Amino acid sequence: MTLVAGVDSSTQSCKVVIRDAESGALVREGRASHPGGTEVHPEHWWTALQSAIEQAGGLADVAAVSVGAQQHGMVCLDEDGEVVRPALLWNDTRSAGAATELIAELGGPKAWAEAVGSVPVASFTVTKLRWLARNEPDNARRTRSVCLPHDWLTWRLAGRPDAITTDRGDASGTGYWSPATGEYRTDLLELAMGRVPELPRVLGPAEQAGTAEQGGALLAPGTGDNMAAALGVGMRPGDVVVSIGTSGTAFAVSEAPSADASGGVAGFADATGRYLPLVATLNAARVLDAAAGMLRVTPQELSDLALRAPSGADGLVLVPYLEGERTPNRPDATGSLHGLRLATSTPEHLARAAVEGMLCGLADALDALGVEPQRVLLIGGGARSEAVRRIAPTVFGRPVLVPTPGEYVADGAAKQAAWLLSGEPEAPVWDTGATERYEADATPGLRERYHEAAQE
Repeated sequence: MTLVAGVDSSTQSCKVVIRDAESGALVREGRASHPGGTEVHPEHWWTALQSAIEQAGGLADVAAVSVGAQQHGMVCLDEDGEVVRPALLWNDTRSAGAATELIAELGGPKAWAEAVGSVPVASFTVTKLRWLARNEPDNARRTRSVCLPHDWLTWRLAGRPDAITTDRGDASGTGYWSPATGEYRTDLLELAMGRVPELPRVLGPAEQAGTAEQGGALLAPGTGDNMAAALGVGMRPGDVVVSIGTSGTAFAVSEAPSADASGGVAGFADATGRYLPLVATLNAARVLDAAAGMLRVTPQELSDLALRAPSGADGLVLVPYLEGERTPNRPDATGSLHGLRLATSTPEHLARAAVEGMLCGLADALDALGVEPQRVLLIGGGARSEAVRRIAPTVFGRPVLVPTPGEYVADGAAKQAAWLLSGEPEAPVWDTGATERYEADATPGLRERYHEAAQE
């Protein structure tokens, strides 16, 4: 049996899965936590990766490894390859002002969409580099090269070689690489930072990134978390995936690049050579965690409470902008509760409003893609909630399919590693298990009430 390893270095933790390269069968796995916050020293990722690998039984018998990781994070290295400052993560919104400046300086949102397929927001690396140049000029001057979390981990696995690599999927989230042309826009980097640091070489979907220093496994190019999840769930053209993790995303596979001047849709590339138009929200599963914390219940109890409340929560609406918001782009927004009356002042109503509010934000993301999906697939940690699965059709207004719960990002990375070994033109097809279908009538007036509340 030939084994491959897939890594998911997410905001909250690191997961490693070891799978059979031919069938995709899970052989063993490991996990380790990451520290919280919106900036983290990359050494914490490395320590967690080593711990997760050890828990998964090591890589000595593994033929190939691929790293999937959170998108957008800014990792700055000096001339010796040492980290200049803790990495700013995707959910660090202090560069919101820099995003506004950069959009204006290039000539508006349309110019950015045409240049790189996306209009920059605070999560994008290019805005963080402007923030660095303006607020920490000494650190900016010390920065010789800039890379992303998955790039840095792949580089460390390879033993810190001279060259750092990335892939087109993750590169497309920087704000200075064009999916349409397949080239860096160094002029945008210079606009942001005042100069052009060294950048990773962009690899093809199944191109080798190097060899692991320990054990000699081949290193696949790796990719961003959403791109890896698309591989892991077996996504195909016509599918829309709604992922409920720390952030929420809705994305589709496309044969052509996209360029949305409104900024609602990020025109990313995927990990197969195609494209991955994506809409993201900052507030997803954490909304459920916050509601459970306020009610002092477990996630399971929150789900049970939500299902005991009436559809629409009798008009109680939670707008879940708990950490600002990316779609719509309101980095300084806060959450709010509307329609609170004596009759709706119950744990059941608040639980239901939390689930419905989170799903309304994701429904807006789904609509913004502008496609009529053949299938809507619900994945991510939040999709493990029975309330989320059963309430989603009432909010989305269409059936949803829930694949067998799994580590989709790590699984997609493992699939990319198997693809590297196979030498085939397309990624392998693995049996992803049974898919549950959930259907229900749309709740009348729910999304309209949500939109009214969100504007207040």
